[in-house]
Amino acid sequence: MGRPNIVLILNDDMGYSDIGCYGGEVRTPNLDRLAERGLRLTQFYNTARCSPSRASLLTGLHPHQTGIGVLVENLLPEGYAGNLNRRCATIAEVLRPAGYNTYMSGKWHIAGDWFNDKSNWPCQRGFDRFYGTLAGAGSYYNPNTLTRQNDNIEHEAQAADFYYTDAISDNAAAFVADHARAGGEAPFFMYVAYTAPHWPLHAPAEDVQGYAGRFDEGWDALRQRRRQRMIEMGLIDPSWELTERDPAVPPWDAAPDKAWETRRMEVYAAQIDRMDQGIGRVLKSLEETGQLDNTLIIFLADNGACAELIQGDYDWATPGHIGRAKTRDARPVKWGNMTDVMPGPEDTYASYGVGWANLSDTPFRKYKHWAHEGGIATPFIVHWPAGLDGAGAVRHSPAQLPDVMATVLDVSGAEYPARLGEHEILPCEGVSLMRILKTDAPRGKPIFVEHEGNGAMRDGRWKLVRTWPDAWELYDMQTDRTEMHNLAAEQGDRVREMAAAWQAWADRCGVIDREKILEIFKKKH
Repeated sequence: MGRPNIVLILNDDMGYSDIGCYGGEVRTPNLDRLAERGLRLTQFYNTARCSPSRASLLTGLHPHQTGIGVLVENLLPEGYAGNLNRRCATIAEVLRPAGYNTYMSGKWHIAGDWFNDKSNWPCQRGFDRFYGTLAGAGSYYNPNTLTRQNDNIEHEAQAADFYYTDAISDNAAAFVADHARAGGEAPFFMYVAYTAPHWPLHAPAEDVQGYAGRFDEGWDALRQRRRQRMIEMGLIDPSWELTERDPAVPPWDAAPDKAWETRRMEVYAAQIDRMDQGIGRVLKSLEETGQLDNTLIIFLADNGACAELIQGDYDWATPGHIGRAKTRDARPVKWGNMTDVMPGPEDTYASYGVGWANLSDTPFRKYKHWAHEGGIATPFIVHWPAGLDGAGAVRHSPAQLPDVMATVLDVSGAEYPARLGEHEILPCEGVSLMRILKTDAPRGKPIFVEHEGNGAMRDGRWKLVRTWPDAWELYDMQTDRTEMHNLAAEQGDRVREMAAAWQAWADRCGVIDREKILEIFKKKH
């Protein structure tokens, strides 16, 4: 068996339990097939936000070390410059010198300049071929910053049948076919970064119609049913309590505008469904070219479910922002979550709200931005028939984003560089996942997270977590992974020890106190 191809599939703003093989209602037969023939991890952690997660995933470092402390905005020097720095190497930059061809299709969102300075665009950070967007979000029918290699190709989205999720999938499948046609012996690395199901709620009408009535029972009943399926799948312990409905959300029986509410979730589900259809085309291309069995495929999400609101009074369509003021046929876009506007078509721009995000993160609480389980827990599927046994098995040992780089090094035999050109590269922070995948062996190192002052440390069965600026909380994840019973008052010594370890990590990795960041915001505005 030669060195494997590696395909890394990342989706955007999807909850822990939305897809079928993690208990959700969305039809995802292709991801389910990968899970049936591969392995699922139940305690894999991202960093709670899109840009930091992408930076960490691609470099094997913590996001603050890479220059992406929050998003692609220049807030501060060092870990908050908002631009991928030169103290890190991407997976593509590591694998290309080792003889891999490198391809990317989809969302980049780790470069501070989308229009002029190309030094941190994909082709300048190790990728041979790139199709996708540089921005963090946008219309699925007419996305901003659509790029091939280094050239803007937004005109291609003017085709009547253009839909960005399909374009990501089709270009990824074409990269696989082109690689096989080239006939070389080199393996390839491909990064497929979907924007689905990140807002806005945009999906083809036929896919939305396929979910008509599916969510009519509402978030309360569906959370209960979803939790039960997860227990039956062996993903969660039946002793873990289901978290309460978010206090900002009414009981479903008392919720107004039910037709509009269910349409929001129907469109969200259709976005994931369409992504899964595209993943199926990528898998078909791998199968038809005889490359599927010796391709290591990893699927995950960049953060937990997104409870963000879309306000109609914000100027999303300013040049450089992430929307369009008008549709391709010159109709005005209706901005915001308005109950008299059904989402889905190109002339809408809405999000699915807290109630459905609460369902998406079943059985956990909190969302994207936070370090509680609902913010940082992701589905994680690994498929590699030629390299891993135990098809259909579930692994419960905790792991996190930098471990993907360590795993890539392990299976490819590539060397992690001490330098790239004139620049020293920080040591990889990850641990190879192969021991977890083969035997569910413990990672052996604590896990750390920080985003916008929210922080967490996972050490064995214990998790220290806080919502900034509140005090640290402590949970026994073996008996209470849904974080319902705070043990901080009972275990003060453990809290102090873990908080000190978290702070030492934060200081080493360039985390800046939230108070200082807010002071900078105040001075700017």
